[in-house]
Amino acid sequence: MALFTFGHGYSAAEVVRRGSFARAIGTVRSAAKAERLAGEGVEARLFGEDAADPRIPEDLAVADRLLVSIPPGAGGDPALAAYGEAIAASPSIDAIVYLSTIGVYGDAQGGWVDEETPPTAESARAEARLVAEAQWLALGARTSKRVAILRLGGIYGPGRNPILQLRAGTARRIVKPGQVFNRIHVADIAQAVLAAFERAPAGRIYNVVDDAPAPPQDVVAHAAALIGVAPPPEIPFDEAELSPMGRSFYSNNKRVSNARLRAELGVELLYRSYREGLGALAAEG
Repeated sequence: MALFTFGHGYSAAEVVRRGSFARAIGTVRSAAKAERLAGEGVEARLFGEDAADPRIPEDLAVADRLLVSIPPGAGGDPALAAYGEAIAASPSIDAIVYLSTIGVYGDAQGGWVDEETPPTAESARAEARLVAEAQWLALGARTSKRVAILRLGGIYGPGRNPILQLRAGTARRIVKPGQVFNRIHVADIAQAVLAAFERAPAGRIYNVVDDAPAPPQDVVAHAAALIGVAPPPEIPFDEAELSPMGRSFYSNNKRVSNARLRAELGVELLYRSYREGLGALAAEG
């Protein structure tokens, strides 16, 4: 099996580590990242607004699996805009996974949502995601390629977690009463992607989230307890200094179900909540 990834970053790297691909090719936006990928056994290709490796069409012609993990632009998915016809014409690609976000559901005021809940794009970013999802599903509908959409919760794992933020002195406990988020460990993203490659029906959407939507301040406090440090003081949301993007995350309050992921793809989460995930990270140092 050969894997091609548009946007070979944190999640895609874990897919390669946990998969059994004879060949892995991924796009990056800088020469420095390309050098780093080479050290991980991944063939790097430059792809961005200012660069497009001429080998990409040939790579797509021999890839078996396609993973898309780049943010959309205003007009939709840039990979489709540049290589949609090459992907459609590839004789070997038969399964495509597009990594999206649970942000497309908008605000449910703390209520539960699942894949049957109509998305409500409350930001330009969410609207762009929905456009990109529709574009990939349309490509699948007009070809014989299975396309699955995975909507991810907040990603954490080795190198990206509140334990490291606490040790660096950058962790904050921002409190907005009633606010909860779903999270997902990068290892569980990887096993969801691999399961979707093998078993997802064409055009299916899955939420890839943990079992325990929780207030963000509780997660930081738990991480602090695991490593034996005092948690940072609570900061009321109205007093917190946040970027526009950071503030937008707090505008969406919902609990997201992963029942379809478990029932249809047979995915049993390695880390069902932040407690198990952070506990493993603390044990690993």
